[in-house]
Amino acid sequence: MATAKLNNVRIAPRKLRVVAKMIRGQKVDRAIHSLRFLNKAGSRELFKLLVSAVANAEDQGGSDVDDLFVKTVFVDQGPTLGRWRPRAHGRATKIQKKTSHVFVELAAAPE
Repeated sequence: MATAKLNNVRIAPRKLRVVAKMIRGQKVDRAIHSLRFLNKAGSRELFKLLVSAVANAEDQGGSDVDDLFVKTVFVDQGPTLGRWRPRAHGRATKIQKKTSHVFVELAAAPE
């Protein structure tokens, strides 16, 4: 079992959860292939995180990399950056730039 996490990604968790739901439960090679050609906002970050988790599994040496599958992927909300946009009549409106924390866990396929 290998893990990897990515903190403070500058993408809203709502957008990342769509991509995370797509790869959850898939074999690693299929998940990497689908993320490489997916046209979604967080696919690049999740691709890099999944490759990092596979590298962690190789370093641990406990299981064969070809038998790994994505056991869990969850996306939590990180700190929100507050910005201000000028509006009419001298007012201002707050803009919330949301960030995400992503956690990926790989496990060997059950026999």
